[in-house]
Amino acid sequence: MHTPAVAVGATCAADVAAAVSFATAQGLPVAVQATGHGPVRNADGALMITTRRMQGVSVDPARRTARVEAGVKWQKVMAAAAEHGLTGLCGSTSDVGVVGYTLGGGMGSLGRKHGFAADAVLSVEMVTADGVLRTVCADTEPELFWAVRGGKGNFGVVTALEFELFPVPALVAGGLFFAGRDAAAVLHAYRTWAPTLPEEVSTSVAVLRLPPLEELPPPLRGQTVVHLRYVYAGEDPALGTALVAPMESAGEVLLGGVGPMPTTALDAVHMDPTDPMPGWEKGMLLADLPAEAVDAFLAVAGPDVQVPLMMAEIRQMGGALARPARVPDAVPGRDAAWSVFVVAPMVPELAEVVPAVGRGVLAALAPWAAPGRMVNFLGDVSGPDEVLAAWDVEAAGRLLAVKRAVDPDDVFSTGYALRARRG
Repeated sequence: MHTPAVAVGATCAADVAAAVSFATAQGLPVAVQATGHGPVRNADGALMITTRRMQGVSVDPARRTARVEAGVKWQKVMAAAAEHGLTGLCGSTSDVGVVGYTLGGGMGSLGRKHGFAADAVLSVEMVTADGVLRTVCADTEPELFWAVRGGKGNFGVVTALEFELFPVPALVAGGLFFAGRDAAAVLHAYRTWAPTLPEEVSTSVAVLRLPPLEELPPPLRGQTVVHLRYVYAGEDPALGTALVAPMESAGEVLLGGVGPMPTTALDAVHMDPTDPMPGWEKGMLLADLPAEAVDAFLAVAGPDVQVPLMMAEIRQMGGALARPARVPDAVPGRDAAWSVFVVAPMVPELAEVVPAVGRGVLAALAPWAAPGRMVNFLGDVSGPDEVLAAWDVEAAGRLLAVKRAVDPDDVFSTGYALRARRG
């Protein structure tokens, strides 16, 4: 629940500029909320700008680009792009906002083929702390353009993005739910199978503890299961089907399948819930996933452990995610081979237990950790120093230099904030 000093429902970039100018004149920090997806931190005493009313989407099929305003969710973009045989670099669910997801990097189901969503950004329209609306790109303000693509909301309020769209090849995708008792067999098979895949394939695997809800299929209702997620975005559908075959016999399949899929249906791969719920989440990166790491993961998050976790996920990286963007940006974590992400229900009865359990999962994998963190997966942070540690020393220094240049008074100091003024 937010308790801001002032709330502004912006309908256009001019509203955002006026709100930021008012806030700085009054000495108020500025917080921004677009779709409200993800961890919510109270904007207590701030001027909070909501951008959900800014819903403009335009697609240029000749240039293969989209311009998207700040309140738009991915589902609207994916539908508009699909009309022209194109797609955007959406995440595991299209029910999240385009801008927040992209500014934090954006690692989605087509990431190993096309890279991070931030890599595809061509220009950024944003209001900085001086109340000025700027169009920022590689030619106009290259250092700010580098920083905002990966540096989240530290440098201003983004009112619109222009980014590349990509032609859709033969998409073969889906998911397999395995019985929890086969978790060890499935995860060990996964860790040896995934590195053999071409970069046209993106995969992840997660241990899910599902509630006993009637809307869930009976084989999954109230069960702990292992969910394999698979997306092939290459030229040969037969190859896409053949590549997943070795995993189909890794354990008992309770539900699911893999087959041709339109880009507008990619939510069916991860099947992320869309209803609001209080949650605790946090992630880390791994340099390697040997058998010992899988055993350590199962010992703290597997089906045989009684822990209040909704999801403990291992996601394959590499491919285009490991390469620098064509126009370099501030997205960290490109040297990692795997991403780990833990989500747990943050209900009052578990408020003291959940963070310890979640951090315990990540601590168990510390021997195989890679440097840095994914910004969108930072989750619960202790403060600006933990945020800054997501980047290496050189990138962190560059980010702070940009922060001091465009926001020296820390007007944008909520969420995953860096601080221009130390102390």
